[in-house]
Amino acid sequence: MKSRQYVVLGLGVFGSTITKTLSQFGCEVLAVDKDPECVQRVSEFATKAVIGDITDQQFLIDLGVEEFDVGIVAIGNHLEESLLGVLNLKEIGVPYIIAKAKNKRFKVVLEKIGADRVCRPEKEMGERVARSLLRKNITDLIELDDNYSVVEMKVPQAWVGHSLTALNLRKNYGINVLGIRDEDTHKLDLSIDPQYVIRMDDHFLMIAETDRIEKFDYLVES
Repeated sequence: MKSRQYVVLGLGVFGSTITKTLSQFGCEVLAVDKDPECVQRVSEFATKAVIGDITDQQFLIDLGVEEFDVGIVAIGNHLEESLLGVLNLKEIGVPYIIAKAKNKRFKVVLEKIGADRVCRPEKEMGERVARSLLRKNITDLIELDDNYSVVEMKVPQAWVGHSLTALNLRKNYGINVLGIRDEDTHKLDLSIDPQYVIRMDDHFLMIAETDRIEKFDYLVES
C-alpha cells in the first residue's frame, strides 16, 4: 500500500520536529521554508527540502504539492502567512490540511478558511503535562480522537477483590476493558474472563472517554 506523502510549510521547531519524526518512519516529506538555515537544518532527513515562499501558490504548484496527501502549515506567529499557506493548499487540492495557531482567535480563522485540524502546541503540551501530573493510576494514554483514548491503568484499590462482571465498568464508568497485562511477564492477555477477580497491582488495557477516565483517576483513591 502506498504510504502517505506530506508537505510541511514552515520549519521552525514545530515544523522541523514533524518533518524529522515523519522521516524517521519512512514517510516521504517535502519541507519548505523561506529561511535557508531552517531548510538546511532539515535537509539531512527530509525527502526534499526547498527554500521558497509558501504564500506563492504558483511556487507550490511547481513543486507538485497537489500530489501530496497531507499539508502541514507550521507557521504559528504570522497569521497572514498561515492563512495564505492554508488557502493555497486548499485551492491546489491537498486533501487534508493541518495548521498551527498561536492563540484561539488564529485557530478560529484558520478553521473557517478550510484547515481540517488546527494545533496549539504550547497549550496542548501544557495541558498534557498538567494531566500527567494529576494521574494516580493511569500509566499510559493514547488519544484515538477528540473523545476517546486507549488507556493502560493500574487498578484502583476499590476494584480489588471484585470481578469485572460485578463492577460493570462499562455501565458505571464508560470503560471497555480490552485486556490485562501479566504482572510477571508483562505480556498482554486480550482474552480476559468477565468473571476474573481483580488483584492488587493488576494493569488493565481499556478504551474509555478521555475526560471521564481522567477525572475518575484524579479523584479515585489509589
